[in-house]
Amino acid sequence: MDAGLAAVLGAAVGSLATLGAAFISGRSQAQAQHRQWRRQQRRDACAGYLSALHDRDIAMDDILAALRADEPTLSEVDDGVRRFVDLAREVHRALEVVILEGPGSLAAVADRVTRNSRELAEVMRRMVDDAHAGETARRAEDLAVAAQREHLLYQTVQDFRRAARDTINGGD
Repeated sequence: MDAGLAAVLGAAVGSLATLGAAFISGRSQAQAQHRQWRRQQRRDACAGYLSALHDRDIAMDDILAALRADEPTLSEVDDGVRRFVDLAREVHRALEVVILEGPGSLAAVADRVTRNSRELAEVMRRMVDDAHAGETARRAEDLAVAAQREHLLYQTVQDFRRAARDTINGGD
């Protein structure tokens, strides 16, 4: 083989090797960027959900505080309920994003939060109805059940935070 042909073949092989390395490097970088983008999407979804939960839970706390009074101010309670319902809708919207962004394990924990929220809201609604009817027979029992369910909800939200952190940091 003459030196000119060997030089051309060597240059071609070198160029192909360089292109191959550049392709692999570019692909690796694109995958890393996609993983980062995915983590950011999940982080935003989880943060939005937790923020909506926080706002809704403050509204629920305000209602329960008003109902703890010996004679609750019904207009204050009713205003709180309207605010709570509006904020609960925001929680459901934020939950849909969490479900879409995944993973399924995170959605499963969010489902537990939803279930515990619903159980606490049921007690709250019964207490609101009783306050409107002037019924006080179940009041002490309902306040105790509400406190128990608030604690359970708090623990479940903590579970969601841990699962979200694990997911965002690459656990899922």
